[in-house]
Amino acid sequence: MADNDSRNFIEAFVEEDIAPGGRFEGMQVHTRFPPEPNGYLHIGHCKALCIDFGTAARFGGICNLRMDDTNPAKEDTEYVDAIKDDIHWLGFDWDDRFFYGSDYFEKTYELAVGLIKKGLAYVCELTPEQFKEYRGDTATPARSPWRDRPVEESLDLFERMKNGEFPEGKYTLRAKIDLTSGNFNMRDPVLYRIRYIEHHRQGTKWCIFPMYDFAHPIQDALEGITHSLCSLEYEDHRPLYDWVINHVDVPSKPRQIEFARLGITNTVLSKRKLRRLVEEGYVSGWDDPRMPTLCGLRRRGYTPASIRAFTDKIGVAKVPSTVDYSLLEACLRDDLNAHAPRRMAVLRPVKLIIDNYPAEKSETVEVENNPSDPAAGTRPVRFSRELWVEAEDFMEVPAPKYKRLTPGGPECRLKGAYLVTCTGCDKDEHGNVTAIHCTYDPASCGGDPADGRKVRGATLHWVDAATAVDMEARLYSNLFLDPDPDAFGDAYVEHINPESLQTVTGCKAEAALAEAKPQDDFQFLRLGYFTVDKDSAPGRLVFNRSVALKDGFKK
Repeated sequence: MADNDSRNFIEAFVEEDIAPGGRFEGMQVHTRFPPEPNGYLHIGHCKALCIDFGTAARFGGICNLRMDDTNPAKEDTEYVDAIKDDIHWLGFDWDDRFFYGSDYFEKTYELAVGLIKKGLAYVCELTPEQFKEYRGDTATPARSPWRDRPVEESLDLFERMKNGEFPEGKYTLRAKIDLTSGNFNMRDPVLYRIRYIEHHRQGTKWCIFPMYDFAHPIQDALEGITHSLCSLEYEDHRPLYDWVINHVDVPSKPRQIEFARLGITNTVLSKRKLRRLVEEGYVSGWDDPRMPTLCGLRRRGYTPASIRAFTDKIGVAKVPSTVDYSLLEACLRDDLNAHAPRRMAVLRPVKLIIDNYPAEKSETVEVENNPSDPAAGTRPVRFSRELWVEAEDFMEVPAPKYKRLTPGGPECRLKGAYLVTCTGCDKDEHGNVTAIHCTYDPASCGGDPADGRKVRGATLHWVDAATAVDMEARLYSNLFLDPDPDAFGDAYVEHINPESLQTVTGCKAEAALAEAKPQDDFQFLRLGYFTVDKDSAPGRLVFNRSVALKDGFKK
């Protein structure tokens, strides 16, 4: 049972329901996650699935996975497989409780026939234009000239609809509820419509399909769901959910509870808008590391622990809100800081030559694997006369307070190795620096200088030139420049950040990284956290920067 001090409002309702005298006294808490298989899961779905699976787990209950495939227009088995893979990756499982909404088509049809027989549903032949015209407003009731159609006539027409005798739009099946209701969802809503389209599982067996508001409560009830947890836009649909449950012959009566959806800055979470980004080539695919899809976040280097920590931090609320993207980055940074091995790589390399280091000499120095984990120990890294360092770590004419390599400047520490002092540089005919020269203190390896001198310069990362491996780095930033791209409607694509991906080639990495495999995570000293991309191949290392080292989240 939930801790009263930390429970959210959903858990409070669940506790109330399973307590003595509650509507589900003595029953096991049973939830479901019902994604529509018409796209890939994104970070917004992640909040919902964490709530569905997490609430069940917290009360020792179970959670079903059900594909909401009642609308066949854009559904595909590709999405089904991806959804299952993403949920497992996050650490959740449904055991043998995997279902499709279409599994219940036959039973849903039977229950619709039962409503007609009870006088609670009728076949209507209003055109879409008439339906809109007769809908009414807050001061005017809705109307339908077909509301009092005889039961036998509706039964006959509904069966013929199922048999494919009528064109699309000719008839609908509507519930007979209340044409005067202030809640327009209750003004005799449509339960079934005719659609001649192939279903990804049922083929052409069905040409009538139930509306979500009719199918979903039936599916919940048939599966024995106790708590149907859904996003806030369904709050106004709850009276219809309850009406269906109370008027069809199903074995249980689930309770619907709504929570606020997740909004996050500098991105879009509409499947339609995400699909457009893919189909029109604004991104490389659903798993583009700039996408908020779980497969995109996974490829970028996000971990299951970081995403679950993010959903815990944003909590469960009744009021919609927008979360800064930097909070998601902060959760990843916290997770990777604890376990990601440290390695050295140079993104924009320039040669560093230690003039007083013997040309024929090389040695190994010990560098920490992870300062956050003393048990991680150290690793040997080869050191020799010529190294690669970052071009930005040298300035011939230094800026004020510059503490890196500059002629006559302060001593700088080479990470895990020696102190060096810059003496000058070589340039090509265009004035570009081709090599930096320095001298080293032989007595300073691995620690403070033996004579106790105070070092004013920075500690620099480096890579041994003789053993370095080539790599490509992909540096990501927000996909959209504006914090609220949804505010621009379909013009949201005009606000894509043209620098959301920067590809840097010719990078250098320490030799040990040659064995790295896709999805391996590392912290590159001073550069950020990186993961090996799936595009990597033997002899071609490709790293995605998952998140920078600097924490930009405003606590």
